[in-house]
Amino acid sequence: MQEVRKQTRLEQEKRLQENLSRIKHKLIVISGKGGVGKTTVAVNLAYGLAVKGYKVGILDVDIHGPNIAKMLGIEAERLAGSDFGIEPIEVMPNLKAVSMAVLIDNQDQPIIWRGPLKMATIKQLLTDVNWGQLDYLIIDSPPGTGDEPLSVCQLIPNLSGAIIVTTPQDVAILDSRKSVLFAKELKVPVAGIVENMSGFLCPYCKKEIDLFGTGGGEKSAQDLGVPFLGRVPFDPEVVKLGDSGQPFIHFKKETQTARVLDGMVNKIAEFLK
Repeated sequence: MQEVRKQTRLEQEKRLQENLSRIKHKLIVISGKGGVGKTTVAVNLAYGLAVKGYKVGILDVDIHGPNIAKMLGIEAERLAGSDFGIEPIEVMPNLKAVSMAVLIDNQDQPIIWRGPLKMATIKQLLTDVNWGQLDYLIIDSPPGTGDEPLSVCQLIPNLSGAIIVTTPQDVAILDSRKSVLFAKELKVPVAGIVENMSGFLCPYCKKEIDLFGTGGGEKSAQDLGVPFLGRVPFDPEVVKLGDSGQPFIHFKKETQTARVLDGMVNKIAEFLK
């Protein structure tokens, strides 16, 4: 029996490595704390890369609060199986997605799992989802440095980079610095820090208001010697479009906020060359 289990484990490891070998760049998006817009950044980066012609997958490993499906407008979809494995949802040409949200019928149902089951699920998704050939796989992780991001970093030893999302206020910056050191400890290159919700342009007086302060993310990047990807302004339209499943970078591409996001896409692509 022990020999059978060992053989099964070795076969699964082989399938995992074969599946990952078809993906050129693997990126994990993390944050030190919740509520900083990490999933919004992940979705817009994935969408931005896809519209530039790259083949992109986005994997939501936030087991307890999966929001990728909502922000991509695919929450009514369901995963299906084939001879090649689990088939991801095709969001648009060049963009595929997988989220726990498309595995459950009742969106109000909480997933009450401990660490080992979460790690097993993440491993199965990385092993069995038929991503095919991809230029980028964006992995959206829950906040913190616990089971999910740790599982991803251990299961993908050649991660291309980590993107850390923060807001400018001190409490978020403090936690984001831990995320940078988490990535470095696990030998994951830091692609950069994103300072989200950085300033708000009043639609009436056109004056910029620092709702949460500004510059903290950039200073942390300088202090820790990692790239700074840019400041994304606080924009109510980002929230509105995210809730309706329309990534801001594409549906409001004429705005300053979308141009900032597009600039981040270019910096990440350049970082990985």
